[in-house]
Amino acid sequence: MKPSNGRANRYVKRSIGVLRRLFGADYARKFSITFWDGSFVPASEGASFVFCINAPYALRAVLTPPLDLSPGRAFVDGAFDVDGDLEAAIDAMKIAEANVSALDKARLLLAIAGLPRPPKSSERNTAKLEGPMHSRKRDAAAIGFHYNQPIAFYRSFLDPSLVYSCAYFDDGVLTLEEAQRAKLDYVLQKLHLAPDESFLDVGCGWGALVIRAAQRGAKALGITLSRGQYEEAQRRIAEAGVGDRARVELRDYRDVEGAAFDKIASIGMVEHVGRERLAEYFSAAFKALRPGGLFLNHGIAEQGAERKGYRASGFLDRYVFPDGDLIPISEMLGYSEHVGFEVRDVENLREHYAQTLRFWVANLERSADQAKAAADERTYRIWRLYMAGSAQGFTSGTMSIFQSLLAKPHADGRAEVPMTRRALYERDFTALV
Repeated sequence: MKPSNGRANRYVKRSIGVLRRLFGADYARKFSITFWDGSFVPASEGASFVFCINAPYALRAVLTPPLDLSPGRAFVDGAFDVDGDLEAAIDAMKIAEANVSALDKARLLLAIAGLPRPPKSSERNTAKLEGPMHSRKRDAAAIGFHYNQPIAFYRSFLDPSLVYSCAYFDDGVLTLEEAQRAKLDYVLQKLHLAPDESFLDVGCGWGALVIRAAQRGAKALGITLSRGQYEEAQRRIAEAGVGDRARVELRDYRDVEGAAFDKIASIGMVEHVGRERLAEYFSAAFKALRPGGLFLNHGIAEQGAERKGYRASGFLDRYVFPDGDLIPISEMLGYSEHVGFEVRDVENLREHYAQTLRFWVANLERSADQAKAAADERTYRIWRLYMAGSAQGFTSGTMSIFQSLLAKPHADGRAEVPMTRRALYERDFTALV
């Protein structure tokens, strides 16, 4: 198929050949294509998105190995873009990559060699960490890299409470704000948090769960390695008027031993721990609980037939989550049991996270000017791609998110949990104390 305006030059023709070989029968079927010279290939069945090939070298930049880095880097650099449903575009690329034969892969490499060499990619917005993996200093730098964007940037896509983790779309919950409030209550309900109990939030973000626990009458402490989160959480605690029952500290999870909390939650933090530190992580939580206490661990896990764990590499490691580690839930629970925890409940919420991410992407795209003003164009592109790609991963089942309720039994074996799960569903998630 030739571009509709008939102005194709040789690089446009070569790019079309590359795309035909990559997508096969799906080429320009449910997506359109625009080229840097204004050429246009319409979708044959109606487009949910448009691939925007912005330079003659774009496809060479995208398809040159390593493929866990090159497409994302080319997107961040602006060599290509997607107008419309970015999640659908990522899904189409992954399907094409999975279906292309070994012979066609070799032919693709030959084909892209006929395109101009891309310029050297900028190293801006990339992680540059030093020191041993998951040492305290390196962990603090990795957390800071991901979480220390200007607060106005996070406000461009999060709900008003700044909850940056999977929401809970209970029956009747329609908005992101309601779903995040529902998630906070769901976590505290699973922990059976009672007034005057002591509560620890490991990796507390901007303080939403700590504030919610304090509103329910608990004595709440949040810890984080991100100074930006620490400062904003302190401000939000004061604003909520719960400073007498809630506080936040800059502290590593390895420094909570010796306390005796009634309940502990860790929401979206275990992904940063690393496989080699999981035993230490669960041990720290176990030692920080009183006998009979409960720990709710909420984290992303690798999913699939051959689950061996996934350490962030390529695009994710360089631009998003340096040193991130996704561990299969079976292995994670094994570490928790080894230190003495009893597994009382495990729930997979992956469809909820896909929905959460779609809200975030839509908010980010709608607030693009605000996000770019708060950070920059490249940061906007990184987060748009990362969140749309994550939505595709949760939808396709390559990633899951689990809430695991772990008990520290009394010496006689007694665990302070109800006999049934009925209490989890006897509440109004949309009510606010």
